[in-house]
Amino acid sequence: MSRHVVIIGGVALGPKAAARYKRLEPGGRVTMVDRAKIISFGGCGIPFFVSGEVSDVAELRSTAFHMIRDEHFFRSTKGVDVRTETEALAIDRNARTVTLRHLPSGREETIAYDKLVLATGSRANRLNVPGSELPGVFSIHSLEAAQDIRNLVTAGGVRRAVIVGAGFIGLEMAVALSDMWGVEVTVLELRDQVLPGVAGTNLARMAQRTMEGKGVSFRLGESLQALEAGPDGRVARVATGSGVLEAQLVIVSVGVRPNSDLARDAGLDVSERGGIRVDEFLRTSDPDILAGGDCVEITNALTGKPFYLPLGSVANRQGRVIGTNLAGGAARFRGAVGSWCVGLFDATASGTGMTLSAARAAGYDAVCVHVTQLDRAHFHPDKRLMSLELVVERSTGRVLGMQGFGQAGDALVGRVNTVAALLSEGPTAGDLAGLEMAYSPPFASAFDILNTLGAAAENVLDGLNRGIQADEFAALWEHRANNGRIFLDCRERADAAELLARHPGQWENIPQGELADRLSELPEDKAVVLVCNTGARAYEALITLVHHGYKNVVSVEGGMAAITAAGFSL
Repeated sequence: MSRHVVIIGGVALGPKAAARYKRLEPGGRVTMVDRAKIISFGGCGIPFFVSGEVSDVAELRSTAFHMIRDEHFFRSTKGVDVRTETEALAIDRNARTVTLRHLPSGREETIAYDKLVLATGSRANRLNVPGSELPGVFSIHSLEAAQDIRNLVTAGGVRRAVIVGAGFIGLEMAVALSDMWGVEVTVLELRDQVLPGVAGTNLARMAQRTMEGKGVSFRLGESLQALEAGPDGRVARVATGSGVLEAQLVIVSVGVRPNSDLARDAGLDVSERGGIRVDEFLRTSDPDILAGGDCVEITNALTGKPFYLPLGSVANRQGRVIGTNLAGGAARFRGAVGSWCVGLFDATASGTGMTLSAARAAGYDAVCVHVTQLDRAHFHPDKRLMSLELVVERSTGRVLGMQGFGQAGDALVGRVNTVAALLSEGPTAGDLAGLEMAYSPPFASAFDILNTLGAAAENVLDGLNRGIQADEFAALWEHRANNGRIFLDCRERADAAELLARHPGQWENIPQGELADRLSELPEDKAVVLVCNTGARAYEALITLVHHGYKNVVSVEGGMAAITAAGFSL
């Protein structure tokens, strides 16, 4: 018997679930409703439309074969009845009905369902400050908002913009406005780093420094107090804890929260943070109602605990699971580890799993190991430096996460995706050290950077290397007059010459290859900080010193490359 499936929400998960179900059950009936006029669009492409990289907003609504995903498309090619500008008001679970309201006319109706899918998504967090409703203040939540922003910028009315929030969308919008349109952009962030919660301190500094080099300004650890209007009634100034910024455009990107009111009002199980609770089959507490996408809470495949991950990629994968199960299948969504990437001008940041701080907050005794290495064979002309950080559990060596930063975005994201695919299986640092990777000089080195990263973590866990990272080095260097440490440059003298001249008596140089023959120049009772270009020679030097009885020796992970990329000056 043909069943009627009603889907509430038509952006990402809803269309995916509808199309999958209709492929498996061509005779099934599907009604998809959404309160917006525009459905099934690529919201993650909005910054690229604003920048001009995507020339026409219709491209965010089109298929790969250039058909617009509107009501007619779904009806004619998918067999799905779509009702736009239609709001779901209430769910009667006993009667298995949904009450709808057509927004332009106000007309209400009640329709029956056999199975119901909640794909209600999320809504942008709002600023609780005076002036947040002024014209010229936007959140990135719809194609209409994207069009308004682009129209405003292309009309030449925006000289300066302030972006509130230094997460993925905030940084992407900063790039879009600065790179294409030459707008002076300031990013305001309440926390003390960019990419908070997803990147470690040093990688975040690398990302920030790259963007600052392109003209973007940052105000970190600073709160927004008010938005003020100009004579025309539009936003003109942004008042913060340390002053006032001029701005003709303000973009608010401070996260989202689940749209779960409809589910809660229907008596479905909703978490304290607002996400609809679902099982591995994406069933809610009512087995006839399934849910996915930004409105649900999912399982962290690393910790087994619930977490919130509002990503379009997650919604699409869940849509396929729901579509299968609507047709009588038993597909499972086993959770996610949290993988991401963001382009920052000509650089890329990416990661998967937990950062060091997140791992420790989750109760793990974790360490973080940093490697900076060429992303392909050292003799290949296209080689670029890549920085990776691996978070591992100290007692087991289990990999808990990895984050990275580099100039060759595809190469970086490829490594991150490799680790992401392994994470839920519990790989160790040793597994990464021995991981088989495709090799050819234009694409990788014979011992890939992932192999190096795993090996470096093993060395730290085994006590063979005692590493510190760029920020720890910077703190030691800043207080060098009082800590009595020897800062020993293990590079060849020509590479060390500039710092030797700049810091006589504070910066020393013995090339790693000469160290064993020049031990008499290093007092054994002094703490030694070893530095080279990327950390490899410093590690070799550490082995030499420890072998000869030196007790207090550390090497700088990532070396001068990491120190410089993170913006620490010597």
